Amino acid sequence: MRRPLVAGNWKLNGSRAANGALLRALVSGCRDDAGREIVVCPPFVYLPDAAALLGGSTIGLGAQDAAAESAGAFTGEISAAMLADVGCRYVIVGHSERRALYGECDDMVARKFAAVLAAGLVPILCVGETLEERERDQTEAVVERQLRAVLGRVAASAWQGAVVAYEPVWAIGTGRTATPQQAQAVHAFIRGQFATLDARMAGQLRILYGGSVKGANAAALFGMPDIDGGLVGGASLDAQDFILICDAASGSAT
Repeated sequence: MRRPLVAGNWKLNGSRAANGALLRALVSGCRDDAGREIVVCPPFVYLPDAAALLGGSTIGLGAQDAAAESAGAFTGEISAAMLADVGCRYVIVGHSERRALYGECDDMVARKFAAVLAAGLVPILCVGETLEERERDQTEAVVERQLRAVLGRVAASAWQGAVVAYEPVWAIGTGRTATPQQAQAVHAFIRGQFATLDARMAGQLRILYGGSVKGANAAALFGMPDIDGGLVGGASLDAQDFILICDAASGSAT
């Protein structure tokens, strides 16, 4: 059975005061529920504060990125081992904004994925197409290329516990959302790619949807057979909406 996961990506947002209020509201409002898992991913500088505020709760801590290297002369970088040291369990890898704004290629994403695994953390690998690529009917080709880059470095057998997030770039922060049927089609394609390599692992792999997920559309998305939760951006900064999304994931285990 796949346990649904809802991960909140705060991106470049927050302050100590705002984060404290948000996390206290989430700890209070998100009931303990073995049926789904919740993770929040604040900016790096707030991770220790978040770890302290979440202590004793069932909400996990994640980071938005990690270096491909483990140590050395890499000014400004944060290693996966450092993230583990401050209490992280999850790390987002290859988010479309990292790919588009910071030039992260498929190989760099694959290296980061491997580094996160090596540190004993759980990578959330983001894949997805642009609007132009979708309109050219290249969605599956793009997603397959992004997956194969990582599979070329990390064998499918090592993906136990890892997470994939399908995030159509055209739906991130735009207010546009893939229909449940559109999202399901890509999720099924992703699972099928893994099934050709390891059918058992493919059946256990959690695949999240990311792209303008809100309390109003979460239930319909999470009701699809291959959608195992969400990677949530803007709505994760609103306690009430994020709690609604998390509630929608409860009871949707497959």
